[in-house]
Amino acid sequence: MDDAADFLAQAAATLGERAFTRDPELVDPWLTDWRGRFTGAALGLASPSSPQQLSALVKLCAAHGVALVPQGGNSGMSGGATPDTSGHQLLLSLRRMDAIGPVDAEGRKVTCGAGAILQHLHEAAEAAGMRFPLTLGGKGSATVGGLISTNAGGTQVLRHGSMRAQVMGIEAVLADGAVFSQLVPLKKDNRGFDLKQLLIGSEGTLGIITAATLRLLPALADRIVVWAGVPSLQVARALLLHCERAVGDALEGFEVLPQSCLEKVLTHLPSARAPLAEVHPWHVLIEVVADASAAATLRDRTEAMLASAFEAGLVEDAAMSASEAQAEAFWLLRDSIAPAERAQGPAVQHDISVPVEKMPDFVTAAVPQIEAAWPGTRAVAFGHLGDGNVHFHVIAPPGVVPAAWQEGDGKAISRQVHDMVTAWGGSISAEHGIGQLKRDELGRLGDPVAIALMQRIKHALDPQGLLNPGKLVPLAPSPSNP
Repeated sequence: MDDAADFLAQAAATLGERAFTRDPELVDPWLTDWRGRFTGAALGLASPSSPQQLSALVKLCAAHGVALVPQGGNSGMSGGATPDTSGHQLLLSLRRMDAIGPVDAEGRKVTCGAGAILQHLHEAAEAAGMRFPLTLGGKGSATVGGLISTNAGGTQVLRHGSMRAQVMGIEAVLADGAVFSQLVPLKKDNRGFDLKQLLIGSEGTLGIITAATLRLLPALADRIVVWAGVPSLQVARALLLHCERAVGDALEGFEVLPQSCLEKVLTHLPSARAPLAEVHPWHVLIEVVADASAAATLRDRTEAMLASAFEAGLVEDAAMSASEAQAEAFWLLRDSIAPAERAQGPAVQHDISVPVEKMPDFVTAAVPQIEAAWPGTRAVAFGHLGDGNVHFHVIAPPGVVPAAWQEGDGKAISRQVHDMVTAWGGSISAEHGIGQLKRDELGRLGDPVAIALMQRIKHALDPQGLLNPGKLVPLAPSPSNP
């Protein structure tokens, strides 16, 4: 980097006192990732309020060789928004670009800033009689820009797809400061490459997303959540297929968790209670929904779906929500798995996918293999069975030193899990991104041709390597060490 003092003075002048700070009390809370796995340092915190202001800052950074680390709600799971420890990178907050709307109910779309909070987007859509069909446990902090940059998933992917499927248009500032604006969506547009798709999931390494036009759907008129007990994950898979045949597109969510996860949640939430009276090896949370045109028959169709599942021997016991409060209570149990696990001690978390039809057999094989290879650990899998994505967590033995275990056995366990996933034809990252946590593993296990293409695209769009360096894209081999 060129003279730091000169750069800092120009950055402050470019952004103004409100949008640029080096105050440790304001900067330090954003230097550690949500999981507490990575802590970095930064020259300062920049918070531009418009694409034009950001463009000027990016041009300044390019002139001085200063790297930028974009950050939304800092709720990512792979360290993708944390600067390195050099103190030479600039932390970039998009949280001031949080405008939403107006909601276009007729066009079923809304344009919002990258800093818009997901929960606020839900509320704005609901106020207009619409809904945004993607949600997740961290909706109160996750931002639109962060969700797009990681191609986030969530609990509605089964019916509506990941964030990539929700983006109709995009605006981003590129590495040279140019503003790429493609916010106006067209149903058909065949003018070459779909450049917005290149930016989605790129984790801020190719451009900094500043706004997006997102698709909306009519608001739900009713929903019913079913909590069912099943004897195995294989039966849960058969139940999923049964539900898809019975209610079709009304099936919006299908989540699985083992009994051990439910027990941890009930300990973590003293006021919560188990939905079913008996213990079951696996539990399934099923959500069926309807808009106004189909709401009148939703309960009848759900009851018929459940009755035929009992007749087919796919369900041991089940409870069906009788109110919205009960539906929320069921979902709270599912959404509380991660915090309940953190309260129990250290673990290594794996956000993995394999072909949908193989997931039950993968989990059945992987859990005992890991527990046998690492005595004292406990492996658990839970999540979105319907799209082949589960969260495969390995919990440390009691009494370990968390940081030392994470760096030692934890990394070795993750390597073994990733090897197993790759052998089953799967992915080491299903919805949480690569970040810095999995970058080297992607380089080790990924398709060399695909990785070479990623490196070439990165170099073409960011030749100085100043956009979120060290994240997502595996390092190219040096000429001396191919």
